[in-house]
Amino acid sequence: MFEQFMDQPVLPTVWFCVVGFFWIGYVILDGFDLGVGMLMGRIFSRDEKERRLLLNTIGPVWDGNEVWLVTAGAATFAAFPMWYAALFSALYLPLTLLLLALILRAVSIEYRGKGSGQRWSSRWNALMVGSSTAIAFLIGAALALTTTGLPLNTNGDRVGGPFAWVTWPAVLGGVAMVGFCLVHALAFVALKTDGQVRHRARTLLVRLLPVALLPAAAWVLILQFRGGTPLSWAFTALAVLGGVLAWVAAVSGREGRAFAGLAVFIGAGMLAIFLALYPAVLPSTLAGGLDLEIATASSSAYTLRVMTVVGAIGVPVLLIYQSWTYWVFRKRLSTAHIPEAHSVTELATRPSVR
Repeated sequence: MFEQFMDQPVLPTVWFCVVGFFWIGYVILDGFDLGVGMLMGRIFSRDEKERRLLLNTIGPVWDGNEVWLVTAGAATFAAFPMWYAALFSALYLPLTLLLLALILRAVSIEYRGKGSGQRWSSRWNALMVGSSTAIAFLIGAALALTTTGLPLNTNGDRVGGPFAWVTWPAVLGGVAMVGFCLVHALAFVALKTDGQVRHRARTLLVRLLPVALLPAAAWVLILQFRGGTPLSWAFTALAVLGGVLAWVAAVSGREGRAFAGLAVFIGAGMLAIFLALYPAVLPSTLAGGLDLEIATASSSAYTLRVMTVVGAIGVPVLLIYQSWTYWVFRKRLSTAHIPEAHSVTELATRPSVR
C-alpha cells in the first residue's frame, strides 16, 4: 500500500485526499440536515409546531453545511479538471436534477414561513421532504458511480445514452445515502430536542439504524473486495465498529455518542472507499476503457501549489468558523421554545402601545 502511494506524484495525492475530505465532511454535516428535511412530513412530525421545531434545529447551520458541497465540486474542478469534465458530462442529467432539488429545498426553507394557512405550509413541507430525499439519493448515486465506474471510452467520454448512469451501483449508492441521512437526522434530532419529539426520534433510531446502514455497508464491502488494501480494510473495520457503537449508544439513550458513532461509520466507510479506489479517480466499466487516475487527471504542478497555499489558509478558517457556529447553537430545543404562529398582516394592523 505504501509503495503504491510512493509511486504517485505528491501534490495530486494530497489534493485527492483534500477532495475526499470535503466529500466526507459534506456527507457528515449536510447528511443530518437533509434527513431532518425528510422528517418534515406527517409520518414523523405530528403538527405544525413540531415541524417548526425540526426546522429550527438546522436553521443556523444548513446553509453553512452546503458550503462543503460547493467546495468539493470547486476543488475537483481546479485540482482534477479531467475528472470533473468526465464526471459532470457523464452525469449531466442527474446533476441537473440535483441542482434543481438544491434550489427547491432552499426555497422551501425560506418561503414556508412567508404565508399563513395549513395549505400553504403543507405544500412547502411536501416540497422540503421531496427535495431533501432527492438530494440525498442523487448525491449517493453520483458518489457510487464515481467509485464503481462509468462507461468511459479511451478518450474519457461516456458511452451510451442519457440514462446510461442508471445502474444498480447508482441505485445502491442512492438508497445508502438516503438511509444514512435518515438515521443520522434521527440521532441529531434526539440530541438537539427535548420532549415528545426527542423520545420519538430515539425510538425510531433504535429500530431503523441496523437496517438503514446495510446499503452503505454493502457499498463499502463491494469496493473492498474489488481493490481493497490492508489500510482500507482497517478503515472498513472501523466503520463497522462505529455503526455498532452508534446502535448500542442509541439503545442506552446516549444520543451524542450515537451521533458520533454514525459520523465515524460514514467517515471511515468513505475513507475506505477512496483508499480502495486510489490511484484511480474515475474507473471505466468498459473493457479497454480509460481509467482516470490522479497522475493523468490532475492540473499542473503550479496550479496545485497555488491551491495548496490557498487551502492551507482557507480550510482552517472554515473549520474554526463552523465549529464556533455549532458551539453557539448547541442547546436543546423543545416545542415550548416555538411561539404560536401569527400573521404578519395581523401584527401590522394592531394599534401601537405608547
